[in-house]
Amino acid sequence: MAGPSESSAGPRIAFRLEASGAIGGGHAMRCLTLARALADRGADCLFLVNGEAAAVLPALAGIACRVVEPSPEAAVAAVRAAWPGGADAAVCDLYRWTAPEERAFAAAARRLLVIDDLVAAPHHCDLLLNQNFGTDAAGYDGLLPPGCRRLIGLDHALLRPDFPALRPAALARRREMARPQTILVSLGLTDVGGITGRVCAALATIPDFARAEVVLGPVAPSIARVRAIAAADPRFRCHVGLEDMARAMLEADAAIGAMGSSSWERCCLGLPTLAVTLADNQRPAAQALAVSGSVALAGDAAALDDAALRAAIAAFLGDTDGLHRLSRASAALCDGLGAGRVAEALLEGLA
Repeated sequence: MAGPSESSAGPRIAFRLEASGAIGGGHAMRCLTLARALADRGADCLFLVNGEAAAVLPALAGIACRVVEPSPEAAVAAVRAAWPGGADAAVCDLYRWTAPEERAFAAAARRLLVIDDLVAAPHHCDLLLNQNFGTDAAGYDGLLPPGCRRLIGLDHALLRPDFPALRPAALARRREMARPQTILVSLGLTDVGGITGRVCAALATIPDFARAEVVLGPVAPSIARVRAIAAADPRFRCHVGLEDMARAMLEADAAIGAMGSSSWERCCLGLPTLAVTLADNQRPAAQALAVSGSVALAGDAAALDDAALRAAIAAFLGDTDGLHRLSRASAALCDGLGAGRVAEALLEGLA
C-alpha cells in the first residue's frame, strides 16, 4: 500500500481511528480494507492512530502510520505535516468523536467520510457509512448536514477482496455440507472478557466434531487457556494473529463468532454462525440478523453462564438442517464488494 507522498499524483486520504484492548480491532480492520481499495485506485493513504493500535493490530506496521494525541487539532497537524496542502479526503472511525470534533478534523481535507454504527449522535461529514444490517437510513434524519450522502447497509460492507474471491467456492461447499466437522471459533481480536476461552471450554465437552480452529489476536486474554485446551484435546488448534481468515472461513463448516465486522465476512461466505454479542453496539445488528434467520444468536457474553453457553453450542451444531438454512439466508445478504463501492463514492469528483 502506498504511503504519504507530497509528490504523488493520486488522491491523498487520511484515516483517523483507534484500536485497543477495550475498543477492539474492528475499526482498524475495516479502515485497512477501505484503504486497500483506495490504494488499488491510485490513492496514497495515511493512518493516524493511538499508541496502542499497532500492538492490537500488527498489520498496521506495514502501512504509513503516525501516532497522534486524541484531539482533532492534533490529527489536522499530522495531516498537514505529511501533506502541507492537506488531504483530498479523510475518513473518521471514532465513536467518541461527533459533530464538533469532526468539524475540526474536516479542516484537514476537502471531503470527510464518517464511519458509524450507533445512529445516536449528530455528525459533520460529506458521506456517512453505516454498513450494518438492519440500519434504517431515515434514522439519521436530523443528525447529518444537508447534502450528506448516506451509504447504508451490507452493499457497503468493508470486506477484503479475498472474501468475494472465495465466495463461489464457499457457497458450493456449503451445499454439500453434512454434520459440521470443522468449527471456526473467532470472537474478536481482543477477546473481550476472555470469551474465547469460555467458548472453547464448552465446545471441548461436545464429542461430535473433528476440529476446532480457534483464532485470537496477539493481546487476547484467552491465549494461555486456549493453548492449554489444545494441549489436552487434539481437536483444537490455536492461531494467534491468523492472516488468511477468508481461507479459514471457507474450510469451516460452522462458526462461533462475535457480532463485529467479521459478521459480514461470514455472511459473504455463507458460513452458518452462532453469534455472541460482546458490546452494546452489536445488539441491534445481532437481533436483526437473528430475526431474518441469518444467524443463530446465543446472547450477550456477560449474561451467558457456562451451562447456557454449552447448551447453545450443542443445539447449534446438532441442527444440520438449521445450519443449511442459516447458510443460505446469510449468503443472500452480502456479496462482499462493498469496499470498492465505498472507495468509488469517496473518490468521486476528486480528480
